[in-house]
This record gives sequence, structure tokens and C-alpha cells, in this order.
Amino acid sequence: MSHSLTLTRLARTAALAVTASALAACAGMTQQEKNTAIGAGVGAIGGSVLTGGSAAGALGGAAVGGVIGHEVDKLKK
Repeated sequence: MSHSLTLTRLARTAALAVTASALAACAGMTQQEKNTAIGAGVGAIGGSVLTGGSAAGALGGAAVGGVIGHEVDKLKK
């Protein structure tokens, strides 16, 4: 198994673990906070996948996804 493939798999696994943890912690959150957390998780996974497991890609994706998730509830009103 190549080194880059292992890092990619590790980054994806870490992103999924963070997303699962964030979703489990959503019990006492407002809907807007839940949307922000979900957006950040999805963005982190997307950013990681699109950049081949890059930490910078995951962080950038999380930031963009979090902002989008935060604004979703505002658009519904």
C-alpha cells in the first residue's frame, strides 16, 4: 500500500469520526447550530476528498461548509 493512499484513507476516517462525534453532540443544540455542525462535517469530508486527503483541504471545506450550514436556516425564513 502506498504512503499517499494510507494518508488519504486516514484523513477520510478522521473526517468521518469528527462528523459522527459532532452529530452525536447535537442533542442540546439549536437548529442553526446543528446545521452549522453538519455543514462543517460535510465540508471537511468534501474538502479532504477533493484535495486527496489534504488537511488544508479538509479545514477549508469545514470552514466553507460551516458558513453555508449556518446560513441555511436564515434562508428558510
